[in-house]
Amino acid sequence: MHAYTDGNSKIAQNTPTSPNLQCNVRLLLSIITIVINATRFSNDTVNRRLMSLFNFKASPLNKPKNPVKTSDVMVDPSRNLWFCLYIPTTTDTAAKLPLVIYFHSGGFVFFSANSQCYNDLCKSLTTKLPVVTSVNYRYAPKHRYPSQYEDDFDVLKFIDITRIDGLDLNKASNHEFCQVRVIGLIVIHPFFGGKERTESETWLQTDWHWKAFLPEGSDRDHAVANVFGPESHCVLEVRFPATIIFVGGFDLLQDWQNIYYQGLKKNRIQAYLIEYLNSFHAFYAFLDTRKNNLRDEILCYE
Repeated sequence: MHAYTDGNSKIAQNTPTSPNLQCNVRLLLSIITIVINATRFSNDTVNRRLMSLFNFKASPLNKPKNPVKTSDVMVDPSRNLWFCLYIPTTTDTAAKLPLVIYFHSGGFVFFSANSQCYNDLCKSLTTKLPVVTSVNYRYAPKHRYPSQYEDDFDVLKFIDITRIDGLDLNKASNHEFCQVRVIGLIVIHPFFGGKERTESETWLQTDWHWKAFLPEGSDRDHAVANVFGPESHCVLEVRFPATIIFVGGFDLLQDWQNIYYQGLKKNRIQAYLIEYLNSFHAFYAFLDTRKNNLRDEILCYE
């Protein structure tokens, strides 16, 4: 179930306290929670070797399958910056093509561009959209902010000047690009925060990520965390694209996601909020039906 809202709606008092999920999904989420807790330490380090045992990855499909071809494109070997490219077999390589650039979740700490769950999502998107890329950036805590943002921006610049696999990817930001044009922002369960605690927030689960990601000495009111907070001067002094924000009714970050939506609207930026009331954080990585619903919602705003 999902709903379009103005961001002011409140969940009724008789709403269930947990999402209605199948047993296998609940078990998988429990295992992932246990693994993540076992691999992150209080000194802001991560046991990546242990995490790699549970981060199942997809391999490129040089031979098209169902009906998508995939490949990995290296941008900068010195920092292992690359992206997965997903192309429908029916694509006309001579035409200029719209492009979805996906920056995977994991708090900038966990998982990768070719993690199986994100690979499945990108393939699902590619069945309806011409081209999708999934970026593999550097990870915190070894590489803190702004490393991930720099990597993502460099991928945009790389795509702007490079013809990849015979494709002209020139319809996807601001004035610094020659040919690429950002026409929309799709924000799925964004990770925002602030020093002030919200009703939906569980501090034990979010504080570690902020400590690992933010620059040394920063707190949760840093502009990259609290976008409309006390340190966010001039954040929106750029040409900002139309934005869709997807929120889960059981996402512990939903209050901050609503604050982000309201901040965009206050600054007269075209924004839409779509709530999946019976969904948790990153549900699209686990539930095929809702993954397809998400894809179809995105297509409505293409």
